[in-house]
Amino acid sequence: MSTDGRQKALETTLAGLNKRFGEGVVMRLGEAKRLQVEVIPTGSLSLDIALGVGGMPRGRIVEIYGPESSG
Repeated sequence: MSTDGRQKALETTLAGLNKRFGEGVVMRLGEAKRLQVEVIPTGSLSLDIALGVGGMPRGRIVEIYGPESSG
């Protein structure tokens, strides 16, 4: 299948998914808008940056996990 054919097939599939399940069900990496949510800072700048919004989102459930006895 040519590159144009693959692109057209992808667009057709995405259009079908959006029609069936609603807009935004599938997004391409980097095209999503950054959410503006109220946050509670963790006190760790690197963790706040890694969380992507500047801290723990207020009013949401956040689960942080790792290997056994990792902290």
